Amino acid sequence: MKLLIIGGTRFLGRAIVQAALAAGHEVTLFNRGQSNPGLYANLETLAGDRDGGLGALHGRAWDAVIDTCGYVPRLVRDAAMLLADRVELYTFISSISVYADPSQAGIDEDSPLGTMADETVETVDGDTYGPLKVLCEKAATDSMHGRALIVRAGLIVGPHDLSDRFTYWPCRVARGGEVLSPGDPDAPVQFIDVRDIAAWTVQATEKRLTGAYNVTGPNEPVTMSQVLHACKEISGSDATFTWVSEAFLEANEVAAYTEMPLWVPAAYAGFDTVNCQKAIGAGLITRPLPATIRDTLDWADGRAPDYQWRNGMKPEREADLLARWAVIRNR
Repeated sequence: MKLLIIGGTRFLGRAIVQAALAAGHEVTLFNRGQSNPGLYANLETLAGDRDGGLGALHGRAWDAVIDTCGYVPRLVRDAAMLLADRVELYTFISSISVYADPSQAGIDEDSPLGTMADETVETVDGDTYGPLKVLCEKAATDSMHGRALIVRAGLIVGPHDLSDRFTYWPCRVARGGEVLSPGDPDAPVQFIDVRDIAAWTVQATEKRLTGAYNVTGPNEPVTMSQVLHACKEISGSDATFTWVSEAFLEANEVAAYTEMPLWVPAAYAGFDTVNCQKAIGAGLITRPLPATIRDTLDWADGRAPDYQWRNGMKPEREADLLARWAVIRNR
């Protein structure tokens, strides 16, 4: 298969490239050359910018395109319309953030989607990210006359993750000591190893699947407690876990998903119970949790000693909150 990948040098994009090459496909990249230049020096790379700089795609044809970095509907539409007669399938990486009600348990592909009052807005932020992805999905599907595969990704984790929204936990637990642990230890959490979603995306593109698929994991349910205890087992640390209530976290303005990775309050609990049976039925397989933890920890250990964490709780903040919780518990 001749495959065009828009992006391809950061996190999910690079994992998709690796999965495609491992499957024997011929890969062409299209990007600005700003992130990890030279990462795939042996691959054909077309230089350009999706905002008015698509010229390098003219006169070329591929079997399929995988768009890893579409956030603005206008730009997705421009690319899809240009490629509509040049590719058989447009695979678009979307998000489970497209759903209108994040508190709903068991969200599936037919659940209501988010909307925007002003669909001309192109500013991407916490309020617009999901609805903009909805419009991007529509732009790709309409421009390709239905020949679009929509991959609604959950939290993507693993080596080369730039967000630290999972990496925090293997590293924090490996450091040992008393670990502030969020909410209900038996609360379900969902995430997917970047290599698993990449492999499925390439396979689904090979099969010319169309329509929307929720793609997160693991295949078998996992709780927050299981994640933390697996981190402890893998690292061999002396960590102990102090579980603090959701009310305490909210009262102390702990930011869900970022300052406190993986944790979301009950109002967003639907994000951790997403129905992925459609993708599983189409071949989605997720690796064992210990493998993701071990590989993430190994990769993170290779980062510079002065690495500045993008997310996760700072040690002094954690110590302060643990002290406050102890006072409450001892009253």
